[in-house]
Amino acid sequence: MGIIVNLDVMMAKRKIGLTELAGKVDITLANLSILKNNKAKAVRFSTLEAICKALDCQPGDILEYVPDEDG
Repeated sequence: MGIIVNLDVMMAKRKIGLTELAGKVDITLANLSILKNNKAKAVRFSTLEAICKALDCQPGDILEYVPDEDG
């Protein structure tokens, strides 16, 4: 499975919408949506840092490693 992005969970906990977060992080709504929906192939550390600052959380609150079922 790999890396899972739990951005939607943290956004719900902080009661913040996609548009508001996009403005705080200075990222396009489309790119933030891609990240939120687990469609992103990569994320810049600067973006991750800005998201963590805006949501007052740690990278581990957003990113989760889930091993493949076959090992």
